[in-house]
Amino acid sequence: MANVLELQGITKRFPGVLANDKIDITLREGKILALLGENGAGKSTLMNILYGLYKPDEGKIFVRGKEVHIDGPNDAIAQGIGMVHQHFMLVPVMTVTENVMLGIEPTKNGVFLDQEKVAKRIAEISNQYGLEVDPASYIKDLPVGIQQRVEIIKVLYRNADILILDEPTAVLTPQEVEGLFKIIATLIKAGKSIIFITHKLKEVLAIADDISVLRLGRMVGSIEPNKATPEKLASMMVGRDVSLVVQKSAPKPKEAVLKVENLFVRDERENLTVQGVSFEVRKGEVLGIAGVQGNGQTELVYALTGLSSAESGTIELNGKNLQNATPRQILESGVSHIPEDRQRHGLILSFPIHDNMMLCTYYQEPFAKGISLQEKAILSNAEALVKQYDVRTPNIYVNAGTLSGGNQQKVIVAREFSRPIELLIASQPTRGLDVGSIEYIHKQIINKRDEGTGVLVVSSELDEILALSDRIAVIYKGQIMDILDAKKASKEDLGLLMAGIHPSTSPKKK
Repeated sequence: MANVLELQGITKRFPGVLANDKIDITLREGKILALLGENGAGKSTLMNILYGLYKPDEGKIFVRGKEVHIDGPNDAIAQGIGMVHQHFMLVPVMTVTENVMLGIEPTKNGVFLDQEKVAKRIAEISNQYGLEVDPASYIKDLPVGIQQRVEIIKVLYRNADILILDEPTAVLTPQEVEGLFKIIATLIKAGKSIIFITHKLKEVLAIADDISVLRLGRMVGSIEPNKATPEKLASMMVGRDVSLVVQKSAPKPKEAVLKVENLFVRDERENLTVQGVSFEVRKGEVLGIAGVQGNGQTELVYALTGLSSAESGTIELNGKNLQNATPRQILESGVSHIPEDRQRHGLILSFPIHDNMMLCTYYQEPFAKGISLQEKAILSNAEALVKQYDVRTPNIYVNAGTLSGGNQQKVIVAREFSRPIELLIASQPTRGLDVGSIEYIHKQIINKRDEGTGVLVVSSELDEILALSDRIAVIYKGQIMDILDAKKASKEDLGLLMAGIHPSTSPKKK
């Protein structure tokens, strides 16, 4: 079978970092190449070179057997290469049609924008590939999974037949992942070729035709899916054996650290998204909240962490009323927060890593004395945390926005785990992380539990909820459907509850 794309000896250097070191990659026509690697392994850099966002220092690119020079995205698009980025490149206040046509706006009579023509083409692409997107919808009103489909339509509209999907499932629910895989199968059937970048080993084995693994900027090997196992792939990625099972002892829960009673919360559009929620988190246990994204989890966490106000109900931490307290008041009460949106609520991207590492306590000792910041303490703190949490960065002085998504998450986790806390609220704690980092963070979460910290984990990854939780609360349309003992909870029962159905009332299979 012909190779539609070849990268030969691609090398890219940044100050202090060899991001790509003589990398060779081949993509077969009509096939899916999975590109695996840890955070900072060089995957995104390599794809940014292919898409023309970076220029390689060395190496050659061949498309359909012909050497090409890609000096920008327009050159990549001209070669039939399209990229769907991990963080979507969409304008929220614009419609699907307006986003798709940005940069290549067709006109009627040479004057007026021809949105009808674009909308018609979007509908054709949507129908052809089973994307089910309304051209007239506004991006801000679409769930994440549909926004990703808009990104796919954007590259198909530009006639791409080589698609780069960078961490395409990082922000999707299990149901959305299933839908994406059906779309990918349709794309392959239509003759497209796909590079699929991911950390998720089960997805690779389910979807890939070929697998290549990067580690520390180098190609460490390729393997056929039928000869691979999750354990083998994890070892290739990290360079050591990785435990894919969370090791934990039985919990020893004590009194409740957090009590939530009859909580009602509205979202930014004044919709009542949390409706009468009640639960408690005890010291020394992990309470997991499972649910399809968009069922009130985000607004619940916002209310618990002071990012939004509750309409009614009570939130108590160790008996102290924290309803509608400020984020600083909540933080000073002993609450730590790993936010769902790391770039919006977890970091100041234009600040250096060392400042982000002490954002929560910058005004306290040892980082400050009165109004004077203590630079030596700030820098030594950052150096220690970067080493402890294996944050892949040239140094602690670069801006957080220059890090890969996974390394940005590590900065937040390092900061939030490194101070005394009584309650840890972790929302999507391992989103976008590689298996080695996931193993480490899961271990740290369990360590916090064993130290007597109360832990609330919100995750759309059902496997993560089952692995970490001692009890599981299932949320559906802003209400807690049930709270189950994790040892007795099955995926089937949780799946029914996540769909709003109590297992006891569902029809039994014969």
